[in-house]
Amino acid sequence: MDYKVKDLSLAEQGKKQIEWAELHMPALMEIRKQFEAEKPLKGIRISAVLHVTKETAALVKTLKAGGAEVALAGSNPLSTQDDVAAALVEEGIRVFAWKGENENDYYNNIKEIMKYEPQIVMDDGGDLHAYIHENYSGKLIGGTEETTTGVIRLKVMEEEKVLKYPVIAVNNAFTKYLFDNRIGTGQSTIDGILRATNILIAGKVAVVAGYGWVGRGIAQRLRGMGARVIVVEVSPLRALEAVMDGFDVMPMSKAAEIGEIFVTATGNINVINKEHFLKMKDGAILANSGHFNVEINVKGLREIAKQVRTIRPYLEEYTLDNGKRIYLLADGRLVNLAAAEGHPSEVMDLSFSNQALSVKYLIENKDKLEPKVYNVPQEIDETVAMLKLRGMGIELEPMTKEQIEYMKQWRYGT
Repeated sequence: MDYKVKDLSLAEQGKKQIEWAELHMPALMEIRKQFEAEKPLKGIRISAVLHVTKETAALVKTLKAGGAEVALAGSNPLSTQDDVAAALVEEGIRVFAWKGENENDYYNNIKEIMKYEPQIVMDDGGDLHAYIHENYSGKLIGGTEETTTGVIRLKVMEEEKVLKYPVIAVNNAFTKYLFDNRIGTGQSTIDGILRATNILIAGKVAVVAGYGWVGRGIAQRLRGMGARVIVVEVSPLRALEAVMDGFDVMPMSKAAEIGEIFVTATGNINVINKEHFLKMKDGAILANSGHFNVEINVKGLREIAKQVRTIRPYLEEYTLDNGKRIYLLADGRLVNLAAAEGHPSEVMDLSFSNQALSVKYLIENKDKLEPKVYNVPQEIDETVAMLKLRGMGIELEPMTKEQIEYMKQWRYGT
């Protein structure tokens, strides 16, 4: 089979969803026009492990417009939008993804997309890159990586000198992390929490673990909705930044006693652990925005719970021996994609424009790049920004000839 999705009859609704996304992704649509005319990806096979959302569909259709053959699997068992997956199959994309995959399904789907012997791979989280290095002997032109967790894994592979092909860290582009990680995750995380719980944010004590770009965005938007926000950090630099941004900073051991909403965004394991659960208030809500479901020790929570109930979709109640109830959202997985729809299309316009142009760059430079992790070239970053501004109807102030010349000299001073 060239696909495995939940229900092909959902395709018509999926097409409408994709149309809605494309309406709000002007930069990517401009790139698609260029790809259709120039066919820079002609004859290239691409296998991708990405969240199968309407925005991803807009990217995949752009790659196809550029001449590529694409196979797609989901990068999280709960993030696939089944109507979008069905619509992509009808577009001629080999899709192996559905919402509610188990772990075995997840890795089998990665195996399926690698059967097409891709020349380029695209990943979100690093599982595809890891699978290739452990199980695949074919030669690749290169790959891309969408998120912080995956870039961290790839940098370790580079340091250990096991990386087999060049990878462009799309996550490290200014037009990715400043907007996708910070603004996109900030909004979509709260969207997921509200869809799962319908609680009032205002007045609550919210604890954000991690003050990277994702944590910054979540903390800022929780505060904007009236929450009293505490930040938990291990880095002295980021902790200092959080303090200077006006947030309280303390260890999780203290925050656990006073928090009412907890959100993890660290990329690390067991950030909220058994000893923290036992200190929490009755009714505490736990959500994760990191890529993998390891930041909240879900296994440990189950071990100390005497009763577990599903209250509503993506909301589970854990009653502890001390009688307190803790509420876990989306089984500790990415709350913004599991309980909601992920980032708004306007933000993913930037991220996926970087992805499309990075794939083109890999092909154009296939004999020049070493097996290393590369940042997105500045030219691509600035092109994406300009395309986005143009799509928003915003003009830049041009420099005069005098100003250009002034910036090229060193003699004039005070």
